[in-house]
Amino acid sequence: MLLRFYKYQGTGNDFVMIDNRANIFPKGKIDKISFLCDRHFGVGADGIILIENDATYDFKMIYFNADGSETFCGNGGRCAVAFAKQLGIISSKTNFIAYDGPHFATIENEIISLKMIDVSEIEVKENAVFANTGTQHHVELVKDLNNFPVFEKGKEIRYSYSSPGSNVNFAQQIDEATFRVRTYEKGVENETLACGTGVTAVAIAMHKINKTDNTTISLPVEGGNLHVSFTEEKGVYSDVFLIGPAQFIFVGEITI
Repeated sequence: MLLRFYKYQGTGNDFVMIDNRANIFPKGKIDKISFLCDRHFGVGADGIILIENDATYDFKMIYFNADGSETFCGNGGRCAVAFAKQLGIISSKTNFIAYDGPHFATIENEIISLKMIDVSEIEVKENAVFANTGTQHHVELVKDLNNFPVFEKGKEIRYSYSSPGSNVNFAQQIDEATFRVRTYEKGVENETLACGTGVTAVAIAMHKINKTDNTTISLPVEGGNLHVSFTEEKGVYSDVFLIGPAQFIFVGEITI
């Protein structure tokens, strides 16, 4: 089967995007997903995103990690919005449905503001914070992020959680409203250049443990810069927006 695909990236998180409105992609075949994501034998990506029709929303986003597991991805969501605009499905704003529920987003030039799920269940531990911001996230403050063993420590912590495990974010505070972040992602099983649900978890966690009073947080990642804004009332974080660029890279065809 000859498959037409599009490559997008959001602050270094890269994705193979597929227009699946005609249901052409074999979603049940994990080997096909892993092949496309393989950086040596396939296209190369952190994950696969399918855009499908939906009776209620503008479109449906389906996201697969490189290992074939299905979840939600914040940077992938922003890229999905940009892709939907390229396909002519939307213009400057959208309501779409994904693995974790409905999302609203706006797009201006290459900047996408994506509304994330509300977050109320936040587990504050002795040296970490755990929250689900569309998928599971462990957040931990460190002092020297440049030299921190993200892969080794991330892999260890990722498997310390019960199935399906957790993404692991290490953050260093730069100033009152800025936290630099590096993330080990489950499903990719490696450090990625960015993680949208991860920086969202970091922003909320840092506010929760009183490291900042700001409700708009700057989050430099290895692949660029992201911002998260939110409102908080009685421990519930709502109107959570993940803001950053999403860029089209190229289009191609591959046999799967």
